[in-house]
Amino acid sequence: MAHLTTNPADKERFICLYPVYINSKKTLAEGRRIPTEKGVENPSCAEIRDVLTAAGVNVYVENKMHPREWNRDVQFRGRVRVQLKQEDGSFCQDKFTSRKEVMFYVAEMIPKLKTRTQKSGGGDTNSQQGEGGKKSKKKKK
Repeated sequence: MAHLTTNPADKERFICLYPVYINSKKTLAEGRRIPTEKGVENPSCAEIRDVLTAAGVNVYVENKMHPREWNRDVQFRGRVRVQLKQEDGSFCQDKFTSRKEVMFYVAEMIPKLKTRTQKSGGGDTNSQQGEGGKKSKKKKK
């Protein structure tokens, strides 16, 4: 498909990142693009956006779905567009010179997010409380 513009700073020329690219639960056939051991378990578009905006990259999210994603849930919806090059063709940041570098950086930083670290600690206590609160219903005579 021919692009309407050759300016690398235009939004339509930004690279696309789908969460499935870095999802360790997906196979290569399902769209994963990095090794499983470097991937993240079920990343979201919001997490990718948060990590990249914190790194100082120009980012925006689109309401699109990866073609191989069979699950139509809102959790798996979204595509993140990332600006790699400026108008003159130079890279915005030296650490991001390719799509793979961006994917590896995002996969490395998502587990360090506060939402990820709090979920793992808080989820265990809630499940224990839920089990203790159950009462068995018996027929009264």
